[in-house]
Amino acid sequence: MTANIAIIGSGPTGIYTLKGLVSSERPLHIIIFEAELEPGKGMPYHPDINDQTMLANIASIELPPVIVTLSAWLHSQPDSELERMSIVRPLINDREFYPRIILGEYFRAQFLEVVQLAESRGHIIEVMAGCRVTDIKLEKNWIEIEAVSRQGDSNIYNVDHAVMATGHNWLETTEVTPGYFISPWPAPILKKIHNVPVGILGTSLSAIDAMMTVATGHGAFYRNVQGILEYEPFPNTESLTITLMSRKGVLPEADFYCPIPYEPTAICTGAAVAALIEKGPINLLNGVFDLFVKELYNSDPEYAAKIGISLLTVETFAKAYFSEREGSDPFTWAVKNLAEAVENKRLGHTVNWRYAILRMHEVIAQAVPYFNEVDLGRFHKYFKTVFVDNYATVPHQSIERILALRRAGKLEILRLGNDCQIDPATEAPGVTVTYEAASRAFPAFIDATGQAASSALNLPFPTLLSQGLIRKAKTPTHRLVITDEPDEVVETGGIDLDLAFRPKFQDNLSNKLYCVAISFLLHKLPFVQGITSANEIGGIVARAILEDVSV
Repeated sequence: MTANIAIIGSGPTGIYTLKGLVSSERPLHIIIFEAELEPGKGMPYHPDINDQTMLANIASIELPPVIVTLSAWLHSQPDSELERMSIVRPLINDREFYPRIILGEYFRAQFLEVVQLAESRGHIIEVMAGCRVTDIKLEKNWIEIEAVSRQGDSNIYNVDHAVMATGHNWLETTEVTPGYFISPWPAPILKKIHNVPVGILGTSLSAIDAMMTVATGHGAFYRNVQGILEYEPFPNTESLTITLMSRKGVLPEADFYCPIPYEPTAICTGAAVAALIEKGPINLLNGVFDLFVKELYNSDPEYAAKIGISLLTVETFAKAYFSEREGSDPFTWAVKNLAEAVENKRLGHTVNWRYAILRMHEVIAQAVPYFNEVDLGRFHKYFKTVFVDNYATVPHQSIERILALRRAGKLEILRLGNDCQIDPATEAPGVTVTYEAASRAFPAFIDATGQAASSALNLPFPTLLSQGLIRKAKTPTHRLVITDEPDEVVETGGIDLDLAFRPKFQDNLSNKLYCVAISFLLHKLPFVQGITSANEIGGIVARAILEDVSV
């Protein structure tokens, strides 16, 4: 009997899952549900969601190929298509960064190729474009899916396996009060912002994306005769200013050169972390930090000595890591850092301490699901920010844009500190931001802090929730002494999933539902965002399904 498989969502995670499934020698019947009319682009890369200036923060060399690499796909395009996409053929290379909508076109083309490949291998593929899944119900031997078309027609589909690859969870209406936008997406909505002071919460690439959407609505970027990027405001836009703000008030650093694929770590290895996990949750984070310190010292002893690494702890490392940057003017630091990154890329030079932290974040991520309640809180509060800052570097062009706006007198950075409050204005558009005994009013304000972790209760499938099977992820409580009693557990967020991303429950119902929607994974898998994670997760789910259907 042919296995029936549903994939809900055709973004990168859905595509990589599909790629894994179609390797099956046994014919499969796969139904792909996509709420948008153009399957394959994915919400983070869809042209209706993004502004053309928004850059992806992953270079071609880092993007796992579906059928071919991004660079190879671009080279295969006719000149007319490259011109339409504003891509210069001689400048296509593996380490280039491209607009998000270009990645959307790549994934769309690759999706269609995977579908064609699947059909040539005897698989049955149904692509349900413009069809939104509204409910899921687990039965004993199958999964019931309810989907509604754009025309309002509702249909029930019974499948053996279902993959929830719904990706990011953006609200359709982001202007929650006049002038207060709780997300930079959909970007076209930001074009309505008038010639006023604009506040943007966040300094990451998402915030820079929002900055660019606003800036290009009131001016234009160009390169001067020296090749330096400049910004020219349109006439009558004198009142437009943009303020990026964050707790630390620092800008992200420019993407740094390093060998890809990553070289293996020497001390903080997967095997070493696995050995610590095997010993149990007590002092697991401290043990992991000890490996981190030894790896960093081994990789770059000069940097380790500079920050006094032997005296640092989980709670104090981030302070030392950010200390020099926080003590500098953010724009002065950006100029220096960009010059260093550009020169290192030209020379093919790797800064060892940066590379060591980058490689360790994936290794240390293995331990996070096994932290007890106390260590999980310590990790999220003190240590995670180091890895996020390190891997969330931005394209060089993004830093150039920041500096161009600064030279034009249109951009400032605001440090909020640890205690700030954002209050929507009552008598005028925008918000008032209160911080460190001061306050600022912004007639337009954008929250660009990115996708937040979601609770199990946020699932948009009422029957699945009413069945009581979807529970918050659990974490062992802290124990000071080792006993023969099993650790107590507490609910800490996200969805309680097994290693194949299936919800854990005891009921005698189908256990062939897979949850790979990013927002429900962030609490226990804090580094899961990004296309490389989509590829890894899609592969895990596809292998689990193929293992089951082969029985």
